Amino acid sequence: MTEQIDPKKIRMADYSYDLPAEKIAQHPLPIRDTSKLLVYQHGEIQEDRYRKLADYLPDNTLLLFNNTRVVPARLYMQTQQGQAIEVFCLEPGSGYADITTAMSQQGRVVWLCLLGGAKKWKSGTLSLAHTSLDAAFSITAAKIEKRDTAFLLELSWQPATVSFAEMLALAGELPLPPYLNRATTVEDYERYQTIYAQHQGSVAAPTAGLHFTPELLDTLDKKSITKSFITLHVGAGTFMPVKSETPETHAMHREYLEVSIEFLTQLRNHLPHPIVPVGTTSMRTLESIYWIGKKLIEQPNSLPGELQVNQWDPYEAGENNLPPSDALDALIHWMKQHQLTQLMATTQLLIAPGYRFQFTNGLITNFHQPGSTLLLLVGALVGDDWKKIYEYALNNSFRFLSYGDGSLLWKTENQ
Repeated sequence: MTEQIDPKKIRMADYSYDLPAEKIAQHPLPIRDTSKLLVYQHGEIQEDRYRKLADYLPDNTLLLFNNTRVVPARLYMQTQQGQAIEVFCLEPGSGYADITTAMSQQGRVVWLCLLGGAKKWKSGTLSLAHTSLDAAFSITAAKIEKRDTAFLLELSWQPATVSFAEMLALAGELPLPPYLNRATTVEDYERYQTIYAQHQGSVAAPTAGLHFTPELLDTLDKKSITKSFITLHVGAGTFMPVKSETPETHAMHREYLEVSIEFLTQLRNHLPHPIVPVGTTSMRTLESIYWIGKKLIEQPNSLPGELQVNQWDPYEAGENNLPPSDALDALIHWMKQHQLTQLMATTQLLIAPGYRFQFTNGLITNFHQPGSTLLLLVGALVGDDWKKIYEYALNNSFRFLSYGDGSLLWKTENQ
């Protein structure tokens, strides 16, 4: 990492910019891959459309996609006094092996939730009665404890034979980003998912992937660009602004990742050719793999279920000269020892200026909110040129945030 930068002391005011409301895309374009594409490399900027992405990638590039699926995580419930409360289901409690296990629970789960109108819930339980052509059932929520800005709730429902994922699919609403400030539409249920979304568990879409179409994926195949998939279930923390002057007291939300041993082997064999994550969630998963491998070298007796990457791990590791190939070898060896085909872990990794990338050569990503951890990530990749990139996008009719346009950013030499 760059010694002169202490990520904990970065001034968030230096990673802000003026984003006019009219620059925020309220709806997606009719055709996904007609979105504008800003390409940044060697300090130069050019623009095109996503459908031409293959023209800007070397033949031996590995593109890494996040195949998580957004769940309808917002429930509108009532107190016993008839007061409306919005329950936003963030992540499962700690008693589940992984998010897939938690989503398959029947009849009852413990879940960490944000509450809209929490002050109105003074006692008793919340309830929701849902009736549709598909099903009729009732849901109850009881408080277990308050945790910072969220609440740990016990959610139960009848009939108990329905899984939590099925219950959300029937009674929940898709959680659009708060900055859109509009009601969810029928269109959003299709367009706020990637075309390759598979594993349920996210409360926000990996939005860089929203631009991809079957036709675009075909053009990548024809150029012999390799595609691979990982899973990181995106938490609401992706929208959490950094409210402090520096990142030091900002807490990254824990997110669940899942990768196969086949992918890790593919990644090991692909080195040192270019690797480009599609989206910040794919990048954070990719880089977290390195730190998990490093931990296993230091703590080879770690057990499944104990693997996690903490927010500041890379910056507190001291002098680090471990090659990425060694980290992967250690991780693959550990998985074989434990007869695992899937790696499941959690990460709170914060990528900020001062971070030294282990696998990432470039990034496909949208344009992010001022003062966000995602903008810190972009700054870590391209240095101060993030200002030039964003100024160009603002001055050349690019659309911002989740439903907006995007960029292909190549890592600068010293990052």
